[in-house]
Amino acid sequence: MGAAAGVVLLSLIAAFPLHSAEGSGKWVPLFNGRNLDSWRVLNGTAEYRVENGEIVGVSKSGTPNTFLVTNTVYTNFVLEFDIKMDEGLNSGVQFRSNSIESYEKGRVHGLQVECEDSKRAWAGGIYDEGRKGWRYPLEYNPAAKTAYKKGVWNTFRVAAFENRVMVWVNGVHIVNLMEDAVEAGFFGLQVHAIGKNDALAGKQVRWRNIRMKPATAGDVAVPGKRTAPEVSYLHNVLTEKEKADGWKLLWDGATSKGWRGAKLAGFPTQGWLIKDGMLQVQAANGGEATNGGDIVTEKKYKDFILEADFSFTRGANSGIKYFVDTELNKGAGSSIGCEFQILDDDVHADAKLGVKGNRTMGSLYDLITANGREYHPDLPRDKYVNGYGQWNRARIVVRGGTVQHFLNGIKIVEYTRQTQMWRALVAYSKYRDWPNFGDAEYGNILLQDHGSDVQFRSIKIKEL
Repeated sequence: MGAAAGVVLLSLIAAFPLHSAEGSGKWVPLFNGRNLDSWRVLNGTAEYRVENGEIVGVSKSGTPNTFLVTNTVYTNFVLEFDIKMDEGLNSGVQFRSNSIESYEKGRVHGLQVECEDSKRAWAGGIYDEGRKGWRYPLEYNPAAKTAYKKGVWNTFRVAAFENRVMVWVNGVHIVNLMEDAVEAGFFGLQVHAIGKNDALAGKQVRWRNIRMKPATAGDVAVPGKRTAPEVSYLHNVLTEKEKADGWKLLWDGATSKGWRGAKLAGFPTQGWLIKDGMLQVQAANGGEATNGGDIVTEKKYKDFILEADFSFTRGANSGIKYFVDTELNKGAGSSIGCEFQILDDDVHADAKLGVKGNRTMGSLYDLITANGREYHPDLPRDKYVNGYGQWNRARIVVRGGTVQHFLNGIKIVEYTRQTQMWRALVAYSKYRDWPNFGDAEYGNILLQDHGSDVQFRSIKIKEL
């Protein structure tokens, strides 16, 4: 935690003492069934009222997200509540969340358990409101998409202890998350923003039986069988489960061990910075491999799952390559291999080049356009990209000839190498002049220097 964050946390604790929330192991009701005296409204102007022992939130056109939040903050807890929504609504319940004047003039930000009535069916997933984006979309656990029932009361249970966050909906284990920070914050009931003159205006979301108790390690141990896949955002650290499953750190978070320049015997002496647990490509002139040059793993890989978190700046261009042969291109430019593109699609000119967007974020560069809706037709957008200053997660899965790209938990590309279709794609691309491009059985993994400020961390691999 940085000094500024520490000051904020101390001020929060001073304003809202934690001992009142975490002093005993008994269940504590957060709503008295009569009024909203222990709550306050933030950000928007949607209405909250009490009816029949329930809190009712009413959708309102033309207002931003509105939150009814507790006057007390919590860190380690078990939260339970029932929720029922009118058809078509999107809502959520904040936890470990805050509203601070220095952060976007008091915008509510922090973790939220998603409550939604949509074909996407991500109810119970974890979203970081106003900040980090999706942490646990239900594409990580698609079998749990049927847990939430439309139009009736649903029971949610959220358990947070230190870095671990668990969610159940109607008794179904939805989320198993290791967060990168342990924060103190309020609970908040969301009425989601809608557009002006929207047909959803006046529709209602209801909450009842809202209660919490202090959590222990046992509350996140999952009684019985653990069914939700684990997703970890710990920085450059493997969880015990990841270690048991065969994951290894591909970068240790502190040194250049295991990496070298793509055209060097050792690690570049310029253009790359290792600092504060991040591996950074330093900004230069935007040229391809003209500053420090690309870096590659010393080891070559065949079948694997690779994950890497990355953050990009305005106008940035970079990439993660695999099946790289550093002997192919002895001249200027980048080493040759299949590439998970990293690009600022909104600003960089390359997004409009190539064919139908096949040089955009997450695409198989110059070959296949990234499009999550091709594999998940109920998604409201092609891909979920976290913007400047936030972190994104690339995942590349290689099993035999089949390769998949994932961005922030969503599959966006899938293809099969060494087929007639593959060779036709290559023949129509900038790689057509490289013999047997993409057909190698083994290859290095590469992080690209394209003269843009891009940062990497938590780079890990599981060989299959």
